[in-house]
Amino acid sequence: MIGRLTGMVIEEDDGTTVLDVNGVGYELVMPLGTIGRSKADPEGRVTIFVHTHVREDQFSLFGFASEGDRLAFRTLIGVSSVGPKTAIAVLSALPAHELGQAIARKELGKLTSISGIGKKTAERLLLELKDKLSILQAAPPRGSDGAGLVAAAPPSSSNGELLARALVNMGYKAGEADRAIEQLGGKVVELPLADLLKEALAVLSK
Repeated sequence: MIGRLTGMVIEEDDGTTVLDVNGVGYELVMPLGTIGRSKADPEGRVTIFVHTHVREDQFSLFGFASEGDRLAFRTLIGVSSVGPKTAIAVLSALPAHELGQAIARKELGKLTSISGIGKKTAERLLLELKDKLSILQAAPPRGSDGAGLVAAAPPSSSNGELLARALVNMGYKAGEADRAIEQLGGKVVELPLADLLKEALAVLSK
């Protein structure tokens, strides 16, 4: 079983990342923003915490920036009918710490807003994770020391503020978030948040 890898990112495409470890390329599926939050050494190598998933003829590696994120993933896949892909989608939308807050506050709408999470699955998450809040809330907020994280935005926040918070939570710097929002221009007030996030990520990938 593979528990941790340290190497250079050589490829990122369609939800997967290839990490070169001493000449061997490991393909990893990771939540959005994982590389940005991972610790890097002076040579640019990042350390990724790995969950090895073996199921019949399938062998998959899922990568995380911290042990807390990996533990949150393992907690999620322990929920009835929640598989690895769904767990990755949840952690891409909500950091482990924020997921814990959403469960504690019984925020069904926040869970159903995640792609692939319907009402029944969201209700199941609220029910089965309520006794595991200590695991989720023990995971540190995204960002190694919490610096630069934006506090939860009130319902009246503009799309720009919500988008900036989402990007920072994914591991981008505040300045990078501001640059993406500036380039999106008028789209910030015209498009729904989900579409804005996709366009902002495209801007930041260039």
